Amino acid sequence: MPLNAQTKVLFFDIFGTTVQWRTSVTKALQEASAKALSETSLPGDVRAAYSRFTRSYDPAQSRGRSFVSIDQHHYDALVEILCQRQLEGLFPEAQLRALVLSWHGLDPWDDTVPGLALLGRQFRTAALSNANVSLLEDLVRHGSLPFTDLVSAETFAAYKPSPRVYLGAAGKLGFQPGECALVAAHLDDLRGAKECGFGTIYVERVGEEKLKLEDAVEEEYVDLSVEFGSGGFVEIARLLGVHE
Repeated sequence: MPLNAQTKVLFFDIFGTTVQWRTSVTKALQEASAKALSETSLPGDVRAAYSRFTRSYDPAQSRGRSFVSIDQHHYDALVEILCQRQLEGLFPEAQLRALVLSWHGLDPWDDTVPGLALLGRQFRTAALSNANVSLLEDLVRHGSLPFTDLVSAETFAAYKPSPRVYLGAAGKLGFQPGECALVAAHLDDLRGAKECGFGTIYVERVGEEKLKLEDAVEEEYVDLSVEFGSGGFVEIARLLGVHE
């Protein structure tokens, strides 16, 4: 179905949608583990366990009872996985904190910056992420992301897909839900936004979504979709009538 003609602001998910996290974080972990393992006497089976960890690392963003920043979630996830692999003490505390900061320097997808620049001609463009404010600010600075606004779930002490985040973001920028749309590579995020009255745009990114787009379209919680390799944010601009 088409996007609401009254749409005035596009909110963008960040991790996986706007920036690539897998390459940068994996590289940081591999470099740190190689250095640590070269300086630490560990049995061969523990070395192998950590090698498997660096290849499969996918930190869970817990939606637990108490709110903490995503930086803290990333730290806790790393410590938990190290403990599961019997690798406590592999990294000193300062290096653990440095690994968490690798999330602050993620590179955007190739289409992100030009696409945001185009979309900014016609819409407000706002980051809407579970990332804490300082993390968002660093990502925008690192990637030169031309957003008009930044909105963090931290402001609402909740995480997407909580309605508090979507409705809070709309209210913070002074818009009604029907004037908002979310761009995301994750269908559960889009479902949450749609249930709050947002328009929804799915952009396919490698490795980010395991659910079937066909089901989302059939259930009518995806208004527009862009397949991987077809231009990403630049293609979204074209579909919405913004041309280069």
